[in-house]
Amino acid sequence: MSNHPEPPIGDEADLIRSAQAGDRSAFATIVDRYWERLYRWLCRLTRDASTAEDITQETFLKAFAAIQRFQAGSNLKAWLFRIAHNSFVNQRRAIKNNRKPLVPEIAEDPKNPVGEALTKEAMLLIAEAVAKLPSDFRGALVLRIDERLSFRDIAEVMGITEETARWRVFKARQKLMGLLSPDLLPAKNEPMSS
Repeated sequence: MSNHPEPPIGDEADLIRSAQAGDRSAFATIVDRYWERLYRWLCRLTRDASTAEDITQETFLKAFAAIQRFQAGSNLKAWLFRIAHNSFVNQRRAIKNNRKPLVPEIAEDPKNPVGEALTKEAMLLIAEAVAKLPSDFRGALVLRIDERLSFRDIAEVMGITEETARWRVFKARQKLMGLLSPDLLPAKNEPMSS
């Protein structure tokens, strides 16, 4: 548990101003608020918990160094995810052909009735299918589904247009259905009778 009490949500602008004024505890509160979300997203992108932790740490170090340049009224969450995405891209460029297997994730708290009805096995299949998506599609989909970011914010995070963000999420869902359908649809063993 953090030693920094979390301020009310409306106080984020004050928190940013305090951090910009050099208040390290205000920045620590920002870290407390966003660490887990960034880390989870990066785990899915990198497929490696240790690498995700390194990039998460690097993200907050970069954010701390750049907090003075953060524009008032901008979306802090999108700004942090943008820094994390850039760090991920730089890391990926630096370490080519470093593909580690994903430990399949099980959805911790499905938020819809369909998710509640899925079996543990189906959830594992979905996690594995998401892991097989190209990282650009996977990253956009996870930002949309898990982080509930708008297409505009996804575009800002990933350095793409809003239209491209929409397309990537659409294509990710389309590819996901293509990967899942053989496993989740009934087998076609019997000919259909008319």
